[in-house]
Amino acid sequence: MKIVFHHNGVLPVLKYGGIERIIFWHMKELVKLGHKVVLIGNANSKVQELGIELITTTPEQDWTSLVPKDADIIHLFYNFTFPGDIPTINTIQGNGKIGELFTKNTVFVSKKHAAIHGSEQFIYNALDLEEYPFEMTKKNWDKFLFLAKASWRVKNLAHTVKACRSSKKHLQIAGGKWWGLSRYIHGFGMVGGDEKLNIIRSCDALLFPVRWHEPFGIAVIEAMSQGLPAIGSHYGSLPELISQEVGFIVKNYQELESVVKNPGKTFDPKIIRKYVEDNFAIRKHAESYLDLYEKVIKGTELNQKEPTYQFSVRAEELLPF
Repeated sequence: MKIVFHHNGVLPVLKYGGIERIIFWHMKELVKLGHKVVLIGNANSKVQELGIELITTTPEQDWTSLVPKDADIIHLFYNFTFPGDIPTINTIQGNGKIGELFTKNTVFVSKKHAAIHGSEQFIYNALDLEEYPFEMTKKNWDKFLFLAKASWRVKNLAHTVKACRSSKKHLQIAGGKWWGLSRYIHGFGMVGGDEKLNIIRSCDALLFPVRWHEPFGIAVIEAMSQGLPAIGSHYGSLPELISQEVGFIVKNYQELESVVKNPGKTFDPKIIRKYVEDNFAIRKHAESYLDLYEKVIKGTELNQKEPTYQFSVRAEELLPF
């Protein structure tokens, strides 16, 4: 199968970039599975040594004219209707805008994410676990991780900091700065690669009390890949990702603070790592998409009607916590 992707950014990314990493890992895995993969993208991308054909373009160019005529399918990670007759799949990672319509071959990243866009079509995000080697470390429940864009209010750094300060627990912030003063709060800015991995491993659990319908939450499975349990809010995909054996779902700040102070149970890091291997490995992700590619190539539409964001308020409006 010849599969074409389009992305203007440089791949692979070195630090922050959830969507970009998913695209890169997915393309790599398709090559390993024996498929021809073409990236129409940035000339600085380093993908050719991995067996991915690179057709260079710039944001100003019409990339659609560069699609090889013998392509079997185009896979885009944004909402766009390809003008030609080559079958196309669109993966949407974020929440839509009010009234936004998506193509009938749109795939979402969790069951809840699909539902809030009027769809049942989803495939979970995944990790290339070769980039997340597991190292067993001792956990003491006194150092917590915040792994998200700190400046984005829906990620709820405010309640995360408050819970750690009131409990006299340390918090490592990987994903931005915190400008307050506290001996318990430590900011590392935007990090990636080994630096991020070492910060994750130094922590005992992930705090992820988001105040919006989180489409997926790559940070959750990143932390779990290193054996960390996750404490997440009850919004969006998080109840799908966080079972009782790998973490907690909390419904408000009082429950968050209570768990931070005393979880009342212990977790086995090896079980948490195995959970990620079984459910969120990039091979499973790629194989799931190959099944959809075959359906779309045969003319099947993945959604009966165009998915659309179901709510009348912006997705970024803060939900109660």
